[in-house]
Amino acid sequence: MKLMRNGFLLLALFGLYYLAPLEFRALWQPDESRYAEISREMVANGDWVVPHFFDLRYFEKPVAGYWINNLSQLIFGHTNFAVRFGAVFSITLTALLVYWLTLRIWRQRATALLASVIFLTSLLVYGVGSYAVLDPMIALWLTAAMCAYWLATEASTTAKKIAAWLLLGFACGMGFMTKGFLALAVPVIAILPWAIVQRRFKELVGFGGLAVVGAAIISAPWAIAIAQREPDFWRYFFWVEHIQRFAEENAQHKAPFWYYLPVLLCGCLPWLALLPGALRSGWRERRQSPGALYLLSWLVMPLLFFSIAKGKLPTYILPCFAPLAALMASEAVRLAAINGRALRVNGWINLVFGLACTLAVVGFLAPWGLAKHPDFAAHEQLKVGLAAVIFLSWAACGLVTLSAPSQRWPWAAFAPLALALLVGAAIPDRIRDAKQPQAFIREMKSQIAPSRFVLANNPGLASGLAWELRRSDILLYQQPGEVQYGLSYPDAKGKFIAEADFAGWLQQHRREGSVTLMLVRSRDNENTDAEVPKADASYRRGRLVIYHYAQTP
Repeated sequence: MKLMRNGFLLLALFGLYYLAPLEFRALWQPDESRYAEISREMVANGDWVVPHFFDLRYFEKPVAGYWINNLSQLIFGHTNFAVRFGAVFSITLTALLVYWLTLRIWRQRATALLASVIFLTSLLVYGVGSYAVLDPMIALWLTAAMCAYWLATEASTTAKKIAAWLLLGFACGMGFMTKGFLALAVPVIAILPWAIVQRRFKELVGFGGLAVVGAAIISAPWAIAIAQREPDFWRYFFWVEHIQRFAEENAQHKAPFWYYLPVLLCGCLPWLALLPGALRSGWRERRQSPGALYLLSWLVMPLLFFSIAKGKLPTYILPCFAPLAALMASEAVRLAAINGRALRVNGWINLVFGLACTLAVVGFLAPWGLAKHPDFAAHEQLKVGLAAVIFLSWAACGLVTLSAPSQRWPWAAFAPLALALLVGAAIPDRIRDAKQPQAFIREMKSQIAPSRFVLANNPGLASGLAWELRRSDILLYQQPGEVQYGLSYPDAKGKFIAEADFAGWLQQHRREGSVTLMLVRSRDNENTDAEVPKADASYRRGRLVIYHYAQTP
């Protein structure tokens, strides 16, 4: 009965964390609206080989992540839930794999279940796993590769070993088709040190070819198809999206080597106090517990790899949290058995974190706060209250833990719950109007939709328009941004209008039909009326402005 009750509780928590909020949070641009629109265009056009964005070639990523999102949209329709469900589905499968591997290593169901709970409630995992990007998909395939190799090491027959190595190759191949060559590099980097320590290098060399075969079998059909359709894809994808992004001095998102240290620490909340002991135990048990060392290798080696790369984003280290969750679960079970001090420390961390964030919201970010430019406007007291509730709830979970640390330490799993349920309603208008234009676009849809031409001044805003209007013919104005490569093709002529050319373009094209121009204004220049020809009508919300030009004879 207790097991059934706990099972229902976990399912209810999963629904509250990962399903209930999906539809009711507006899409963020540029990421969520970009991936929503790319998949919408693939489904609408029936072309599942070549990704397009505004009908332009978009070669920043391969195709498998889009396939998951395509299926989600086919099943759940044109909804925010569908946009995000592909990420949730992937992170859920990853949690199940974490459960499986933890159970295989320590043979304790409680530890395995706890590992999945820690994984799903870690701040970085939740933040990325309920957000429509491709990182949850690559985390799934890398975790599958981690499990497949462990399965190969435990195989009792040659046939089972061959199947496990092929499965490893399939996982790497799907990862390759999701985010590129790093899905082939990371497993090698993670497995090689462990194989050398465990004297399995000869086996690695002997059976490694099977993984290559498995990866080739699953990825070759699409790789060949896109090379035939778009001969420049592999040159662009390899050189620009890998070499330039990760290694060159002008890499995108350039950051220092230590960048991921604070990301890791914050990402481990609300389980942060378990981190030092988990790392220490993984190293100390390396001889008597090869599984602990294996997990540690899958955590540390990819983390070093991403730290050495010039280009960095917080989402890149999401795959590291699968082995980390297993290590932290083992450490938590050990501490609970001995009433370890770290469980009390974890309660204090959550209490202090919640109170500090509440103080930051009420004392600095609120309209009466000390910040020179508070994020919340004078009319947003309710949103300030919701933000305070989010972090006070986090602090309350820490306080409950402190009342009996050895028994109530699992209450940390509830700490981010208010954040999951309320964050969409607590976002300040100034951030919403710049990064979540969906509500404004929906409100103005009847005015925008009849326009013959629709323009936006950045790809993120354009993708929001394309998604809401269900049309891919949005034109880019002022800055091409991430679609500059797609605009370089001859068949993309006319898709971009420079600011200096807009007046002449408008005079000519409004004879064919009405024109709508949507802009997001910079904070330094919130008066754009003087920069564009006088419109017949204009509509504003915060930094967003829509100009409508009626058709002329």
